[in-house]
Amino acid sequence: MLIVMKMDATSEQVDRVVRKAEGQGLKAHPIPGAQRTAIGITGNLGVVEPAHFETLSGVLEVIQVSHPYKLVSREFQPDPTVVDVGGVRIGGPELVVIAGPCSVESHEQTLRIARKVKAAGAHLLRGGAYKPRTSPYSFQGLGLEGLRILARVREETGLPVVTEATDIDVLDAVAEYADMVQIGARNMQNYTLLKRAGRCGRPVLLKRGMNATITELLLAAEYLLDEGNRQVVLCERGIRTFADHTRNTLDVSAVPAVKRISHLPILCDPSHASGKRDKVLPLARAAIAVGADGLMIEVHDQPERSLSDGLQAILPEDFERLMEQARALAPMVERTLPALVAQ
Repeated sequence: MLIVMKMDATSEQVDRVVRKAEGQGLKAHPIPGAQRTAIGITGNLGVVEPAHFETLSGVLEVIQVSHPYKLVSREFQPDPTVVDVGGVRIGGPELVVIAGPCSVESHEQTLRIARKVKAAGAHLLRGGAYKPRTSPYSFQGLGLEGLRILARVREETGLPVVTEATDIDVLDAVAEYADMVQIGARNMQNYTLLKRAGRCGRPVLLKRGMNATITELLLAAEYLLDEGNRQVVLCERGIRTFADHTRNTLDVSAVPAVKRISHLPILCDPSHASGKRDKVLPLARAAIAVGADGLMIEVHDQPERSLSDGLQAILPEDFERLMEQARALAPMVERTLPALVAQ
């Protein structure tokens, strides 16, 4: 249920609605808008009688929400959410690019790549300190030392950091060192982790599970918002299909589908979707064309020596080319991506 307040509703009237909802064992989520405040009501197991709220002073109308997800829907919030990550705004007019190595391997390697992607125009740095791997014998990441390296590289380059929390045991450390906490595809429906991430105090990047529907993705995001975290960005990273020419299939149709029904920003990760570096640039262009709010790209200057996912990491020179193409495409989809200023 969504309760829309009148334009002149006072803070006391909003508080009265919140108390009324909480008195019925429900959760109330005030959503301040440019002209009026709305209050999302969740936690009901059945239909809530609108008359309980319609008669309260300051209430304009009560709207029943038809979707199984509530807080992430445009019925609750018509205007797009813009998420601030260390001063970088995701979901606004600027196309945002997150780039860096799959894994943090050393300070020297991470700094070297960070400087190259920043010079090409990247806004945020990605890099895994904790790596969920299919095989228990594969490189699992440097852990806490990797987080410290990322924080140090942020100080040296100015790039805000995005990195993954693989479970609740490492979430607090990731939230302490990173600017944005990533929940990976394998953990999209790890509800315990989602609830904790909703209270971690950092923006969250939520990746779509490889077998998840759009509804399941949005319900996973609902867990985060229900815990009070409205700084959530979704990421389409490819789904499992019968195709064998790529690791996964980038579902570009997910971008306009999500934007039609949800106010949350959505990025695309063509690196994990393809699993092959020669397909990353074409898929990145497709993601921009369908309206993605940004890209997440794996970059490594020595991919043959990469400790994880070297086959999908593009070279720094290819990333420069991608950024040039992105600058050309952005205006066609009413986005901006400023040209580089000569150093």
